[in-house]
Amino acid sequence: MPLYKTITVDESTNVLIWKIEESYDSLCQGIELTQHCQNRVDNMKSDMHRRGFMSVRHLLAAFGYTDHDLYYDEFGKPHLKDGKQISITHSYEYAGIIISDKLVGIDIEKQREKIHRIAHKFVNDFENDALEKQNLDKTRALTIIWGAKESLYKLYATAGLSFEQHIYISPFTLEYPFVYGAVNYKDEITHYDMAFVEFEGFTCVYALPASEI
Repeated sequence: MPLYKTITVDESTNVLIWKIEESYDSLCQGIELTQHCQNRVDNMKSDMHRRGFMSVRHLLAAFGYTDHDLYYDEFGKPHLKDGKQISITHSYEYAGIIISDKLVGIDIEKQREKIHRIAHKFVNDFENDALEKQNLDKTRALTIIWGAKESLYKLYATAGLSFEQHIYISPFTLEYPFVYGAVNYKDEITHYDMAFVEFEGFTCVYALPASEI
């Protein structure tokens, strides 16, 4: 089983990352999907997406869950029937989940130069100013900002939330793997702690409410 990385965040929060090396047929072995999820995977045109989907089910199994323990709300946010909080991600050959008693979000992104071309869509003036003042590897830094905002977007799970206008990431360094952020939406400000880990050209960021990491 290619369980690539395990991160124990605290006594109730754990992150698992899977490196997707198996074929889709191999990943299907031992996994029983709900009819809804079977229909979803059957309609996926990308073999990598199908393999990512099934890898997540193996990560669930590592926590003792089956696909039948998982459901999605009207925003597409996943939930566990026992009340635990969960967030899911997959990118290319990696998949990951975070499970906790607290609200959580997770994202894995491949570090790619093309992120520079879309940075204006998710980086605000505050974050741009911080980047300009620091001598950071900008591809890595932008990937962390995108992953942080994506993880907060998943955690917040509210229609209309804008990466650029409503989510703010504080200045950070690449040597210290913690990031702080806030969501300012409809006159309500909430604060979050995040951590990132980089591996094999990928970045994983996970988020919890402030002071929980």
